[in-house]
Formats: sequence, structure tokens, C-alpha cells
Amino acid sequence: MNINSIVKDEFRDKCLRDLVNSPLTALDGVTLEQAQALRMAFGVNTIGELGGLKIVKMAEAIKQLAACEMETPKEVAEEVLIDDAVEMTFPASDPLAVASSVTRIEVPPEMVEASTDHQNAAAIEANNEAVVGEPALQHAQVRKEEH
Repeated sequence: MNINSIVKDEFRDKCLRDLVNSPLTALDGVTLEQAQALRMAFGVNTIGELGGLKIVKMAEAIKQLAACEMETPKEVAEEVLIDDAVEMTFPASDPLAVASSVTRIEVPPEMVEASTDHQNAAAIEANNEAVVGEPALQHAQVRKEEH
């Protein structure tokens, strides 16, 4: 960091040891009113005192650690859901879309009737018909009409 870019002109020739003991107004962008407000609020008069404030160190630690923090499980799950939704809507791996610049919007398949898609659907329907006395499901009635 170039110290000359963060201190006012009259403090540019000072070494860091001298800058630590310089008034807050030596910092570029700190006005006399702001320096007085910091003095009233935190009791600091110099750059070193401001840098040594426990609250400033805690804020800086939080800022530094936040950049390294891992995502929460909720954030990971939300990101996966968004990625999946985008992939379903705009499949990047769809060769047709990639080759011809056509975006295909995928429509989800129709829901399958669970009672007819089950491996024992006929046995379940026969049992239902025996108990109820007539076909229990609409598709069974349609099947009987077809025969």
C-alpha cells in the first residue's frame, strides 16, 4: 500500500512511527469535525489510538473471517435448487440448443397413475373389485368397457 495515498500532503514525508502518533486529521478524508466526533465517541486522538480500538479490531476480524466463511447448509441447498431449476429450463448440455442457439424449455412428464403403474396393479384392482363389488378405479371401468 502506498502510504502517500491515504494521508494528507503535509504528512507524506513522515515515517510510520510518526504517523501512528499523528492526529486523526492526518488521514485523507477525515475532517476536523469527524476527528472530534471520534474523540467524543471513543476517546481517540491519534491514528494509533484509532487502530488500537478493540471495537475496530473486532470489526476487522469479522470482515476478514466473513470472506473465508463456508456457506451454510441452507445456502448450499438453495444454490443446488437454483442450479437444477436453471438446468431444467435451459439445459446447457442439450446439443440441439448448443448447436443451433435454440433454447428448449423442458416440460415435466405427466404424472403416472400409481395404481396402474404398480407391478401388482391387476391384483390390487381385483381385490378392490371383490371388496367393493365393482371396479374401484375409473381406469378399471374403462378397461372392462374395452373388453
